Parts: sequence; structure tokens; C-alpha cells
Amino acid sequence: MRRINRSTDIQLPAHLRERLAQGHPWVYRNHIAVVPRLESGSWVRVQCGGWSGIGLWDADGPIAIRLFAAQQPPDAAWLAARVREAWELRAPLRHAGCTAYRWLFGEGDGLPGMTVDRYGDYAVMRTYGGGAARLAPQIAEALMACDPALSGVVRRIDADATDATDDDMPGDSSLAVLAGNPPPQRIDVVEYDMQFAVDLRIGQKTGLFLDHRENRRLIEQFSADRSVLNCFAYTGAFSLYALRGGARSVVSVDIGKGLAAATAANIALNRLDAGRHRFITEDCFTLLNRFAEEGKRFDMLILDPPSFARSRQSRYAAQRAYVKLNALALRCVVPGGLLATASCTSQIGPEEFKEAIAAAGAVSGRRLQIIHEAGQPLDHPVPAHFPEGRYLKFVIGRVLAESRS
Repeated sequence: MRRINRSTDIQLPAHLRERLAQGHPWVYRNHIAVVPRLESGSWVRVQCGGWSGIGLWDADGPIAIRLFAAQQPPDAAWLAARVREAWELRAPLRHAGCTAYRWLFGEGDGLPGMTVDRYGDYAVMRTYGGGAARLAPQIAEALMACDPALSGVVRRIDADATDATDDDMPGDSSLAVLAGNPPPQRIDVVEYDMQFAVDLRIGQKTGLFLDHRENRRLIEQFSADRSVLNCFAYTGAFSLYALRGGARSVVSVDIGKGLAAATAANIALNRLDAGRHRFITEDCFTLLNRFAEEGKRFDMLILDPPSFARSRQSRYAAQRAYVKLNALALRCVVPGGLLATASCTSQIGPEEFKEAIAAAGAVSGRRLQIIHEAGQPLDHPVPAHFPEGRYLKFVIGRVLAESRS
């Protein structure tokens, strides 16, 4: 285990001690009075009013240090233990036959700044900021040792990656093999007996929105005999569950190129009735506005937009965007129908999101009875000391016309 030179000690204001002692894993750059000139990936010691910890330095971005340990930089055995703990937590998903899940959820699993997703026999790593990349080879080795059935570990490198906590941004990417063999162009994975074709090299996330697994299954239960509009559909995961649940008709909407073909391929892969499905390639705001003006209504409408904010400074604009989007959606749901609406913007908390939905009801002249509310599934755990890790909000509500005396 390598020791740290005392010159890398960083002093923080005493008022931060309580949060750090509770285990909060981040130190923001604006909390450091004298910012040292260090390369990303340097281990540093943080001291704050008698508390101390060890973290990885990032030279750029608002998060300067991601904290890992109390006394010394973690060694291979410590990292392997975190990987094993995360593996054991996901056991119920493997027992349920799910072959796609998030194996490591960064701060949620004690390994800040990185995620690892499992797709069949391959693991895909992403790192955030420059520091966590230092640990990639050791983590890959630990993953291979934890599960001998793993064929390979790759790191996805996105051209427009940022120091973000949400990871749904699209963009060009490449895969670097860290261990084992490179994955094939297409991997077919299983989620509650539903199959999805995944390309790890393109698109959003690392191939599939794994955090909505349980929400998709719930949509299936609500879909029988309903007309469904699925906005921001991506490759149609929610739509597939709605079709399997017996929806009368399903319309998927997304502006992305190639997504209509990918959705059609997933429908065919599962032998679902393509005659009950239609894909519209269009901006969802534009389409919802047109449908609202035309009086077109659906029995159930699903909203799963990308993140509307990348920083705390953008959260007010994000809140306004959620009000606008949900107000349009509410106008496109029949009285007594359902709105299933989601937010992956970490800067907007659960209560703020519900406030946006309530404001949308006032704008649209509708009321929403919340009948279900969820956060993240078990493979996206949120530490009690790290509320920022709770990014996903998912609400299902019954839409009612506004009552006036």
C-alpha cells in the first residue's frame, strides 16, 4: 500500500467536518482555499477539524476530490472486497434471470467516480473525472476474479464525457479492453424474460437504461387494453413491456436516428405484435404540443426525458422544463388515464420533482393522483450519507380533470 507524501495534504474549512465524518464522498473545488497543482489520479490526504481521509484528485471539474479511505490509499485487496460486496448485493437479479444490471454504482458501492454495467458475459466500465481512471486496471482485474464466467471487461470512453453524476448523455464513444476479450457488436440480454439487443459502442448509457428495470415491469401491469404513448422511447424498452402487458396500441416517440429500427428489432426479438406499435421520429415537445392542440388523447403516457441540468446552476431551468413537459403530457391523457413520468436530473430532488408535476397540473387544468412513486433499484444503491446519489424519480399518477365549484 503506497503512502502519501505530506505535501499533498489539503486543509478544508471546519464547517465541512460533520458531512465528511458521515461519509460524504466529494470535496468540491470551491471549498479548497489553496488549490494545489496536481495531476488527476494523485492520491491526497484531506484534513478537516480533526477528521482526515484519503481521496483521488481531479485536476478539472467542480468535484476536486473523491474520497475512498480513512488512512491509506486502497490496495488491490480493498478494491476486490468492494467489487465482491457489490456482486453479492445483485444476487437477486441474477436469480431472477436478469443478465443485464449495474454491477458497480460508484459512490453507492464505495468506489466513487466509476460505474460498471454487466451485459451478458461482458462488463462495461465508465469513469467520471480524470482521477477514477487510475483505478480502472485494478477494478477490471477484481471483476474478472470475482466472476470467472466473465469474458471481458472494457472501458467506454465518450467523446463528450463530463464530470457529471448522471450518465445518460449520447455521443461518440470507443471501447478500450481492460481484461479478457472485446465484446461482439451485438449482445442479447434478458430482463424478466424480455430480450434486448444491445450495442455497447453507441447510444446513451452503456446500451440500456438499466435503472428503469422495475419501472418497466410495473408499466406492463398497467397496460392491458390501454392506448399508450411512450415519449423519449430510445430503443423502446417501456413500449415492449406495454405490448407484452396487452396494450391495445403503443406509439413510441424519439428524435434519435436509428431508434425506430432498433425498437422494431427488439419487438421482433420478443415476437410481440408489431401491428399494435408505431414509431414516430420527432422531437417530443413538438409532438406533444401538436397532439394537445389536436385533442389527441391516450390512456397512458410515459415520459422519460434525458437530464435537463448538468449543474446546480441549471436546476431552475430544469424545473421549468419539467413543468412545461408534464403540462403538455397531461393535456394528452384521457380523464382517468395514467401519466408515468420520470426525472434523471440529480439536481432536482424528489419533492422538487413532485412540485413540478403539481405546477404542470395547474397550468394544464388537470389534477394528478399519485398512485406509485419509486427511486432507484437495488443495483443503483444510495448511501444515507450521500443524497446526491438519488437521481432517479419515477411517478405514476391518475389524471383527473380539474374540479371547479
